[in-house]
Amino acid sequence: MAVISHNLQNVSITLRILFRPEASSLPNIFVNLGIDYDEKVLPSITREVLTAVVAQFDASELITQREIVSQRVNDELTERAAQFGLILDDISLTHLTFGQEFTSAVEQKQVAQQDAERARYLVEKAEQVKQAAVITAEGDSLGAKLIASSLAGAGEGLIELRKVEAAEDIASQLSKSRNVVYLPSGQQTLLALPN
Repeated sequence: MAVISHNLQNVSITLRILFRPEASSLPNIFVNLGIDYDEKVLPSITREVLTAVVAQFDASELITQREIVSQRVNDELTERAAQFGLILDDISLTHLTFGQEFTSAVEQKQVAQQDAERARYLVEKAEQVKQAAVITAEGDSLGAKLIASSLAGAGEGLIELRKVEAAEDIASQLSKSRNVVYLPSGQQTLLALPN
């Protein structure tokens, strides 16, 4: 078993590879590569295959299509290892992380999306406030027209009625207050003070 890690294009990938030599290729492997054949062959062909496969995908596809990436690495690495007389029984993509630049770019993209969403919300809110102001103004205008037509038809009676209603409301509120003193009109507030 070998665990091989490579950093490629701001991507760190770790593979776990279960391998064995082909029995018929053992003499050739030991003569040409030596006893430590796995340390000579596996890292170099793994780097070669990972570089080729990773180049076919962008960063987001490496995450979303991890199974496809893993399958391509498996197929190409198995084929490449066979050229050296090695049989790969299992290849697992155990770790996939991105460099600081990519992580930073993803964070900046998320912040930009949130800012755009916030701006869109503020624009929609401003539109709603504007629409509410227009509706209120239209209502006030219609109310003024109705009052004007009532005044034209009934004279000053409506205004006098409103004055009486307002006076009743004010008198009711003042009567509930303890700090209010009623003085007849024309009387001075400072009573009989010496000059």
